[in-house]
Amino acid sequence: MSSISRRVVALHGIGTSSTQLGRRMRDFWRLITRNRKVAVGLIIVVFFVLMAIFGPLLVQGNPNAFVGPVLAPPSAAFPLGTTQTGQNVLAQLLAGARETVFWSFLTGLLVTLISIAVGLIAGYFGGILDDILSLLINIFLVLPSFPLAILLATFFSSRSLLTVSFAIIVTGWAYNARVLRAQTMSMRNRDFVEAARANGEHTLRIIFDQILPNEVAIVAAGFLGTIIYVILATVGMEFIGLGNVAGSSWGTMLFWVQNNDAILQGAYWWFLPPTLCIALLGAGLSLINYGIDEIANPRLRETRTVVKRQQKRAKAQ
Repeated sequence: MSSISRRVVALHGIGTSSTQLGRRMRDFWRLITRNRKVAVGLIIVVFFVLMAIFGPLLVQGNPNAFVGPVLAPPSAAFPLGTTQTGQNVLAQLLAGARETVFWSFLTGLLVTLISIAVGLIAGYFGGILDDILSLLINIFLVLPSFPLAILLATFFSSRSLLTVSFAIIVTGWAYNARVLRAQTMSMRNRDFVEAARANGEHTLRIIFDQILPNEVAIVAAGFLGTIIYVILATVGMEFIGLGNVAGSSWGTMLFWVQNNDAILQGAYWWFLPPTLCIALLGAGLSLINYGIDEIANPRLRETRTVVKRQQKRAKAQ
């Protein structure tokens, strides 16, 4: 038996089969649920997802319709008050949750998929393909992504969340692609990858079935960080008028808050709800991200364990 054959036999089963991947995901989920940061973050994010799905069903009708008195404070009829033109702030907030959360998660997913494809292909193949993709990554890393997204959005005649999302997708994939490229380069010559090659596995199967599952934590952290960036970038672009000003997203709400001087008029019920929702959703995603870092990085877990032990000793004394 040749040395390669012996290695293949010895390493058989180290590669990530579908059963092993399922077991790994169950173990990963078990670790996640034990982490307080991830648990709290998941509760917050799930709340906003449910709010986006079912919220608009609770308040029927057009959220931009003039249904009440002008700039009325919260009351039984309007729990979050009305705008300067008599629109129901609660209806706008619930409708805005659907637009903002849906488009942010969809845009974040597309950005992450592009990052995965570019990073893994560049890191695995190397050579001239890696040089070309690395040059492309470096170009987009050097360019300021948010100003570039604003510049791209201004070229579209129509103003909508679709154009904003497209601009963010074009400009926001480079950082995660660079991280995945570096990680893939460190893994492409490991024993289980060489065993898969010797076993005749297809190249794409090696990349996406052997290497990618070992980078789940990096991909998840990059996905969550991308969603946070997308939320802030989308709200920022809509705030300056690059979105659909006739829409009902949280960024559009803040656009009209600024244009109607709601802060100067003391209409806290108009500008606080979307601001707090954006902050809470970002905090929930950040908590999940920090928790995944602790789960994936043994040093962080050890540090947290040491801190807990010191706290217990201090309380015992």
